[in-house]
Amino acid sequence: MIKRICAPAGIALFFVLSILGGNATAKGSENEKSVSDIQEIVENMTIDEKVGQMLMPDFRNWQKQGEAKATGFIEMNSEVASIIKKYHLGGVILFAENVVETEQTVRLTDGLQMASQDIPLFITIDQEGGIVTRLQTGTNLPGNMALGAARNESYAYQSGEIIGKELSSLGINVNFGPSVDVNNNPGNPVIGVRSFSSDPELVSKLGIQTIKGLQNQNMIATTKHFPGHGDTAVDSHYGLPLVSHDKERLRSIELVPFQRAIDAGVDMMMTAHVQFPAFDDTKYISKKDGQEIMVPATLSQKVITGLLREEMGFDGVVVTDALNMNAIADNFGQEEAVVLALKSGVDIALMPAQVNSLQMEKNITTVFNAVKAAVESGEIPLGQVNQSVTRILELKVKRGILNPDDTPIDKKIETALKVVGNEDHLKKERKIAEDAITLLKNEDKTLPFKPKKNDKVLILAPFDDQVESMSRSIGELADKKKIKKVQITGMSFSGKSFSDQVARLIDESDFVITGSYIVKNDPAVNDGVIDDSIQDSSKWATAFPRAVMNHAKKKDKEFVLMSLRNPYDVANFEEAKAVLAVYGFKGYSNGRYRQPNIPAGISTIFGESKPKGTLPVDIPSVTKPNESLYKIGYGLDIKSGRPFKK
Repeated sequence: MIKRICAPAGIALFFVLSILGGNATAKGSENEKSVSDIQEIVENMTIDEKVGQMLMPDFRNWQKQGEAKATGFIEMNSEVASIIKKYHLGGVILFAENVVETEQTVRLTDGLQMASQDIPLFITIDQEGGIVTRLQTGTNLPGNMALGAARNESYAYQSGEIIGKELSSLGINVNFGPSVDVNNNPGNPVIGVRSFSSDPELVSKLGIQTIKGLQNQNMIATTKHFPGHGDTAVDSHYGLPLVSHDKERLRSIELVPFQRAIDAGVDMMMTAHVQFPAFDDTKYISKKDGQEIMVPATLSQKVITGLLREEMGFDGVVVTDALNMNAIADNFGQEEAVVLALKSGVDIALMPAQVNSLQMEKNITTVFNAVKAAVESGEIPLGQVNQSVTRILELKVKRGILNPDDTPIDKKIETALKVVGNEDHLKKERKIAEDAITLLKNEDKTLPFKPKKNDKVLILAPFDDQVESMSRSIGELADKKKIKKVQITGMSFSGKSFSDQVARLIDESDFVITGSYIVKNDPAVNDGVIDDSIQDSSKWATAFPRAVMNHAKKKDKEFVLMSLRNPYDVANFEEAKAVLAVYGFKGYSNGRYRQPNIPAGISTIFGESKPKGTLPVDIPSVTKPNESLYKIGYGLDIKSGRPFKK
């Protein structure tokens, strides 16, 4: 059945309401019929409406008229609604500021859809799991590199399934995940534990299962950051990275997971703001400093149309990474960047202009008019625009977004409250996190710790929320009578130097747990030895935990080093007797654990769970840079003390 809806804008749009019957995929003649219906919709759309479908701003914060400043946009209002209607927007992206509580989020997404009277919106979010999560009431999950350490495809599927269920219940229909970047650069400042592994085969297997878990919940999955952000040394939020490898290397490493995802039927692809001269060395003059730069993948027709579309065969929706990131905004300018991205073959320009008040509406107006002018002049061919809008609408049909959801709002809220962050999801995330813990050293059977009643445990971690997560986790083990009651002292050390006070705390303790958080290994090394004489507070990330390790060793204290983020940092602590990696640094704040990784690490330390993880990446030595300290696939069996068999 096709229902005709007369839109206020004055065009006649035809919506396919029952072609799919709520399923992910239409078949046979029904599918052919839906294609013809979409073509009819596109033919009847104005240029304004087509341009609107290709723009996806954020309303992270909003300053209503009469208010003193912008605050988190958590409740729909007529001002935002007017912008959605005026520019015929095809979608919006939500951030943590928008999704504070479950009921609030359902009401917000419902209000956003009500504002889009012509064609329902893509409502999108970055809910990767792990360190990149937005939902403040959802299941956070241990993240991709933890999945890589667990090496269990069913865990990857479960992660996608949990995310899909929770987002869907909230009225969110697009997830910008998973990241299938191959993290083969230990110094990568932005990907790290967001990647499954440095092995493209493992990334592919786990990425595909995550995609299936999402899409089987009718959630649109997005692989990112094409053609690969894993071997970069610059964060594209702040600069313009370069990947200088030749085509052969890129096709054998970086592109493998993307090709596998395409072959598996992934819905959407997000581009990377990264220069890939092997595929496009076109030069531009940077607006930032007048220097010559190469076109990044996001703006490259050779990469988006030539490589992704024609060579790799992707015919789904392509969305840019955020166009307000410095890699793009600084070098190309707002309007030109959006036009270049759409010219390259991208379907949706994400965050094309900052709009957080009606006073700033001029930003989206300027971009909208620039794109419209480019279409009308032929700079962006109308046929290409029609193809993009067709892809967008086809995906909205495929995932049931064009089917108006007439479920009463109270029923939506009731469902979401039962789904988001429920006990079953939390139990699964804890199991995944525990199995991912990777034991790298355990000399003299230091672990598990076996404290006696009232023994003193000292916790030292970079940030307060991490200290709180460790302390609470130990307390919970004691409350459950899994360990004896102990006395816990905690201290955060971000920005601090090792002092006599810290030394006294160690002296007075029986057990010392120290968390490390080193994004990039850069210790001072002299003659193959880390120089511990440097105790500058600016070097706290390495200097402080090393000083703790050395003092604890000197005083013969039971000491364990817990790597909280990228596991590469364990190379700074070769002298430690016990070392484990948990792959997630978020602690306890606002009344909840922000990730299950630290509690899982504590569970391992005290023998409540057994680590089963093996490294998903190589760990290079910091004292012998050309050597590996630990090879990919390495991990110890805590019971036997021997490495797991590969």
